[in-house]
Amino acid sequence: MTRIVNHPILGNLDDREQISFQFDGVTYKAFKNETVAAALLANGIRKLRVHEDSGTPRGIYCNIGHCMECRVTVNDQANVRACLTVVEKNMVVESGKQHPNIVKRMVEQR
Repeated sequence: MTRIVNHPILGNLDDREQISFQFDGVTYKAFKNETVAAALLANGIRKLRVHEDSGTPRGIYCNIGHCMECRVTVNDQANVRACLTVVEKNMVVESGKQHPNIVKRMVEQR
């Protein structure tokens, strides 16, 4: 994990409680009160979803809740912003997948 271990305001990392969560079926460690985005980034995860139409990778962009690029599925709830969601013990997070665009396919078939 890549993290700041001693911060003048947040304190010493060793004093914080670690919790486990899953991302795409793999168990990772996070610290209590950490956002999903921060925990994934610290664990080396950069790709959070793919663009709905093009399939290009998307990750953390603004990290303040404005852009919606960090949308993931949390405990079966879709389109949750990872940058605003605090990790909870045993939380199940799934990356956004590219789904077939039915309307686009219907237009192309005409």
